[in-house]
Amino acid sequence: MIDDVVKLFRELDSKDLRILTGIEIGMKHFEWVPIEELIKYTRLPVSTLEYKLSLLIKNNMVLGIKNPYEGYQIYFDGYDALALNAFVKRGIISAIGDEIGVGKESVVHEAVKEPELAIGEAKGVILKFHREGRTSFKTVKRTRSHLKDREHFSWIYAARLAAKREAEILKKLYPKVSVPKLLDNNRHALVMDVAKGTLLYKTRVLEPQWFFDEVIRQIGLIYKEGYIHSDLSEYNIFVNEDGVQFIDWPQYIETTHPHADELLRRDVSNVLKHFKRKYKGNCKIERDIEEIISDIKNSVQS
Repeated sequence: MIDDVVKLFRELDSKDLRILTGIEIGMKHFEWVPIEELIKYTRLPVSTLEYKLSLLIKNNMVLGIKNPYEGYQIYFDGYDALALNAFVKRGIISAIGDEIGVGKESVVHEAVKEPELAIGEAKGVILKFHREGRTSFKTVKRTRSHLKDREHFSWIYAARLAAKREAEILKKLYPKVSVPKLLDNNRHALVMDVAKGTLLYKTRVLEPQWFFDEVIRQIGLIYKEGYIHSDLSEYNIFVNEDGVQFIDWPQYIETTHPHADELLRRDVSNVLKHFKRKYKGNCKIERDIEEIISDIKNSVQS
């Protein structure tokens, strides 16, 4: 739980953070980082290192083995602490609030960013920790095209790369496409502006045709930029009085991807099915998927 991480984070000292960083770096080369590598990196007395490691293990920040050799891995709580440390040092966040979303591949929290130069009011932001690889490396590898050619990777790599990909696409699309503004990215975590409105699946809009058309328009803008969300549904579209906003981008692909047509069709189909299922009678959405996809592709030429 991130609440536990925040509480423990306040108790970590520079030695703890150095140990966590040493394990993080070591995991680029070792599945379990040998104690000898940590001694070299941290330059701590063996007794101090062993004591600190025992506490980090007790607090679920580190995992350890004794056979066939003594080695250590950083756990998600420890990785969270390193990302939090970076954000706090940069002045990106000053407090963390409630958990507002959790899934197999991410945990999302409210957070607070203090105003620059102590002028103005504190700002609410979103803090997202990626969790790819936590449950199954094989599943993540199968569903992430950017991992398929890699025979070996740790969950650290999978989660960090997913966050990096999401950060990159948000920077490329904002503000031309309606996506949250990225404020910072470190390791497997992102800090973003709060998405405006409410999630589509939780909301019954008064003008479904207008909102449907706006979703399709945004898909077209994304396609025109050379990308496809590829995991779009009513669960990652926010609606508000001004329009819509798309979130959750780690599975995006380029329009040159060999399965681009299939994934574009799936995105459009998911949205169309939602509106047709939820709105009937006078509000019924009458659109042909082939016509929609043709319009999206033709928008590239305009």
